[in-house]
Order: sequence, then C-alpha cells, then structure tokens
Amino acid sequence: MRAYILKRFGESLVTVFIVIFAVFMLMRFMPVEGYFTREDFTEMTAEARQVYLQSIGISGNPFGQFGRFLSGLAVGDWGRSITVYPKTPIASIIAEKAGYSLAFGLSAIGISIVFGLALGIAMAQNKDRLVDSLGTLYVVVVRAIPSLIYLFLIQIWVSGILGWPMVFYADVPVSWILPTVSMALPGIAWYAIWLRRFMVDEENKDYIKFAISKGLPRKKVMTGHVLRNAAVPLVQYLPTQILLTIAGSLIIESMYSIPGLGGLLVYAIRQQDNPLVQALVLLFSVLGIFGVFLGDILMVLIDPRIKLEGTSRTGDHV
Repeated sequence: MRAYILKRFGESLVTVFIVIFAVFMLMRFMPVEGYFTREDFTEMTAEARQVYLQSIGISGNPFGQFGRFLSGLAVGDWGRSITVYPKTPIASIIAEKAGYSLAFGLSAIGISIVFGLALGIAMAQNKDRLVDSLGTLYVVVVRAIPSLIYLFLIQIWVSGILGWPMVFYADVPVSWILPTVSMALPGIAWYAIWLRRFMVDEENKDYIKFAISKGLPRKKVMTGHVLRNAAVPLVQYLPTQILLTIAGSLIIESMYSIPGLGGLLVYAIRQQDNPLVQALVLLFSVLGIFGVFLGDILMVLIDPRIKLEGTSRTGDHV
C-alpha cells in the first residue's frame, strides 16, 4: 500500500510539474497587452514596457523566469492582477472567491449524490419499466443537449413563474436555489446512469444469482451485495468532484453573477488579465490531478478486491 501511494503521488507531482510548465510557456504567447492596464500601455514607451515585462517574468530567458515563478509559487506568491483587480495579489483574490464556489459546489454535490443514487437504484430495480424509461429520458436530455440551452431555459422560465431573482444576491436566500439546482443536474444524471449500469452488471453475475437461489431476500441481496459493489467505482470520482468545486462552475457562476472562481476566470479572460488567467488555470488543473490521485487511493481503501501486491511467486500483480 505504501509503495503504491508513493508511486501514485510521484506520478501526480510529475503531472503537476508538466502542467505548470506548459501553462507558463503557453501564456508567453498571449498578447502582451494583457499585462498592462489600458492607461499604462498607452502612456509607457516601448523601452519602459520591455523593462516592465522583464520585471514580472514575461520577457527574457524563459527557463530562468520559470524557475523564479516556481519559487514564487512555493511561498504563495501567485503574482498580481493587472486589469480585473489592479495590483491586487492573486492569492488574496482566490481566497476571497473560493468560499462562494465551495459553498455552491458542495451543496450541488450533496444534491447530486442523494437524488442521483436514488434515481439510479430506482432505475435498476425497475429495469425496462416506466421509472427506468423516465430516468433514461432525463439522462439523455441532460447529457445530449448543450448545457447552456437548458440552463438558460431554467433560469428564464423558473424565475418568471416563481418570481425568483435571475441573479445571485448574498442577502436573498431564494436566489441561491436555482444556481445550486442547476449545478446539481449533470451530477444527478451521471450518478443515476452509472449506478444503474453497475447494478445491472452486478445483478447478472453468478454470485448474485446463487444468493437469490439459496433463498436470500432479494431486497437484502440488492442492498447488501449489488448496491455495495456497484457503488465502489462511483466513489473513485468523488474526490475529484469535491476538489473541483473550489474552481466553481464557469457557466453557472457567470449566468447568475456569482462572485466565485468560475465566473472570475471567464471575466479575467474577457479583460485579458493574463496573470490571473494563468493562476486560475493552474489551480483548476492541480485540483483535478490530485482529485484523481485521491480517488485512486480511496478506491483501494474501500474495495478489498483490489490487490496491490502479487500473491504468487512469479510476482504477478492484479
């Protein structure tokens, strides 16, 4: 177990390093106007611009600049915003915005898990019946139609019918409902369809048929064996989903004007705030990578069927 964890952690660190290097270098191809306010860019001379770009690590030896960038990251220096929040440390911006994304994201995950698992169980236990057909229709609609379309319709119709605000207000609790539910819809569909698939696969296995043939109650078999084993693969993706809630939803936060990190990235791109864009892209990437790492570890811990060491003298691994 220890060797496996260290191996996966090392692989994750290498992946993080590659992502940081790639993002850092790609940002050097962005227009340099994104590193100036409009006033500074028009008032500075060409020589002054070059000196400024070199001072913030944009021009000059890229590998030397990358080394200094890593040193800054190590001590929590993410740079400073240029156009969105001029001269404000990016680390403080992220700390302020992450709370909104985390609150909405965790609420959406909770809703997704509860309703997604309930729908998946109902679909599996009523395979090829009305419940299964309606659940499949919901999954197809959510996953096949571009999310921006049905999210926009929800925002317009529900807000119009119920008279709810169409944007987020921190002091108006009812304005929190639509964005939270909208964030949960894809998760509900994902949990439902995959749990149904895994439960149906488990139900067709010989050990389940044998347990039922011995006289064990079907409900007990479904909950004690089928559901338990079918839920294991879903757990693998839970850490990634939780960590990425910090990053927020790019579409929904923008639609409802939620001051989180997802909406901030969209706005930073529009304003060509290159340092802020770079920091947010790195944050999202690192969270995703370590989410996968934690998911792999969690999978091993909860599923005793997974073996990390060979059981034969030939050194074969499962």
